[in-house]
Amino acid sequence: MSIHNWPAAERPREKLLARGAGALSDAELLAILLRVGVRGKSAVDLARELLAGFGSLSRLFAATAKDVARHAGMGQAKYVQLQAILELARRTLKEELSTGVSLSSPGAVRDYLRLTLGELPHEVFAVLFLDAQNRLIHYEELFRGSLTQTSVYPREVVKQALARNAAAVILAHNHPSGVAEPSRADELLTKSLKQALSLVDVKVLDHFVVAGGAPPLSFAERGIL
Repeated sequence: MSIHNWPAAERPREKLLARGAGALSDAELLAILLRVGVRGKSAVDLARELLAGFGSLSRLFAATAKDVARHAGMGQAKYVQLQAILELARRTLKEELSTGVSLSSPGAVRDYLRLTLGELPHEVFAVLFLDAQNRLIHYEELFRGSLTQTSVYPREVVKQALARNAAAVILAHNHPSGVAEPSRADELLTKSLKQALSLVDVKVLDHFVVAGGAPPLSFAERGIL
């Protein structure tokens, strides 16, 4: 049955207007973005099929155009819509960080990192460079590949911090395995970077490990910074 034939209170758009976006399920929100379904399936049916196929919203948004196109009704245009929404979310969170919420609202940092690093298939080490008021100056992915003390160079992090005139940094890297638990190598790397940056009076406020759609793990909260 077409969504247009559903009771008004059950239609995603009308439900959002009446009760707010928080009242909608993932499938209903996705259906609003998709707008239309395919023959024999409503937009909500298609959304549910996509979520079941990819396993989660984060995996759907991280999928390639080729993977998305394998599902009936999901052409290039809808893939572009998904990527546009994801990028808007990233930019919104980046704006929040630029206003100095990195410490007062650590949730914004977590959300930004999860959207940026959460579903990458390879390891990435990134740095958020902050000013004296803890506002975001710049975000940069500095290293890729297997991350160890020998592949992440403290001198390069120090060099970039000085070039950005940063007063503090937040470190972050992802675990494509999906397990956020920090390794001993992660702890040693953090210690090495903290020592190197302290020589130029740049503080390390935190180090986050990002794994899939789960909330990033904070070294500061664990007491291992």
